[in-house]
Amino acid sequence: MDRNYLLGIDIGTSACKIAVFTREGSVFCSCTEEYPVYYPQDGFVEQEPDDWWKAVCKGIRRLFSENPIQASEIAGIGIDGQSWAAVAIDGEGSVLTRNPIWLDSRSKKICQQVEERIGAKRLFEFSGNPLKPQYTTGKILWYKEHLPDVYRKINKILQSNSFIIYRLTGVITQDVSQGYGIHAFDMHKGCWDNEMCREIGIPRSFLPEIAACHEIVGQVLPEAAAQTGLLAGTPVVAGGLDAACGTLGAGVIDTGETQEQGGQAGGMSICISEYCSDPRLILGYHVIPGKWLLQGGTTGGGGALKWFERQFGYEERLEAEKEGCSSFELLSRLGATVDAGSDGVIFLPYMAGERSPIWDENAKAIFYGLDYSKTKAHMVRAVMEGVAYSLRHNLDVAESAGAKAGKLRAMGGSANSLLWTQIKADVTGRDIEVPSSDTATTLGAAILAGVGIGMYRDFPEATASTVKIKRMHFPDSFTQERYRRGYETYLELVKLLKNLMEKNRFGSA
Repeated sequence: MDRNYLLGIDIGTSACKIAVFTREGSVFCSCTEEYPVYYPQDGFVEQEPDDWWKAVCKGIRRLFSENPIQASEIAGIGIDGQSWAAVAIDGEGSVLTRNPIWLDSRSKKICQQVEERIGAKRLFEFSGNPLKPQYTTGKILWYKEHLPDVYRKINKILQSNSFIIYRLTGVITQDVSQGYGIHAFDMHKGCWDNEMCREIGIPRSFLPEIAACHEIVGQVLPEAAAQTGLLAGTPVVAGGLDAACGTLGAGVIDTGETQEQGGQAGGMSICISEYCSDPRLILGYHVIPGKWLLQGGTTGGGGALKWFERQFGYEERLEAEKEGCSSFELLSRLGATVDAGSDGVIFLPYMAGERSPIWDENAKAIFYGLDYSKTKAHMVRAVMEGVAYSLRHNLDVAESAGAKAGKLRAMGGSANSLLWTQIKADVTGRDIEVPSSDTATTLGAAILAGVGIGMYRDFPEATASTVKIKRMHFPDSFTQERYRRGYETYLELVKLLKNLMEKNRFGSA
């Protein structure tokens, strides 16, 4: 039987998404398996890596049992994952403790101490990134200080995608696009630096060797095949960061092209061919060779509307069952009944603190401008506009650093909303192209596998074969002016409330 399909696996924040793609990038079949997020105390946000693995096994078995496809038809596997994990495994490969995910900020004081000792400027110039508690660096040092029994048993620290690769193949890996989470990673050269490891206090032995994202690093083991239903011997590539794979899956491979992320988290990724960094942003390697991504990552993307729907969308959920549609589609329709600018209601989308460009773990989400005349529709639209303002904030900072974004390629569930995508076009003043938004991330992982096994000659051929634009959005000049005023208010609120949020923080990281 011909092996004509590629398998993409996405280890997201709230769920694992799995999809089988044809060579042309069409989804043959897909599924989603959820897993929990734990919030044991303020600043702590954790997941069980073995929950990721269980979801992968369950999801792949579902695909094979519910669809007319055989494991022998899968030619290669690519895996992407959420950023800044610190999966601690011992010499037998057992997970030693829950993994603090990218939202976790417990290591704030530790990071401040490291900056004081080494120098924030030196760390930034070396790694291209500020030392913030959300990154992997502080989490490893937190293990050392607070979980010494766990720390003594650590053999390796893995990222989310490399953990699944280990479970599939038995091979310990680290792809280049996830290296940016550890500040001993030389962003200029794309490798670990032994001296910086010593200065920071992270044993070099904890860090796997760096691999190119499309490099075949192993094959599915017989025991993993028994758990997943995959065929033993199927090649697996190193994979990469979810945002970087989504950028590839949106067709962003050339300098200046930009991905707009509309998943649980929001943000953008600008493809650059020359080193360009700013302490307010995030710099990492793209999953394709020779490119970097200058990124803005925000906590309040699609997750902000998901929270709103969960708390206030009971009526929409009931109506959606009757209409056979999504409750989010109904919320989008509701938001469209309000004029641009939400009649002065502004939403700060800081649902779990905020990453770039303000880097404030104490930041809180806020609705400003409510009065008796305002409705749920105003709040829905304000949530969408607030996320768009945060996107523009990151784009403006990137431009000031020398990386100007052109048209945007939208991906993630938020891109399914015509209203939300148009709001982002109007707020940012940029054209937005929408490819197959729901599958861009898993497609990017699958493309890595396709290039790795030789199904595609190179990345230009791969994206030309697989990425199809479904629709376009163009900014409206009249609406842009309304949003200019709203954006000014948004920035002023951020500035005015910073000290208040610091004084009223709950607990300490």
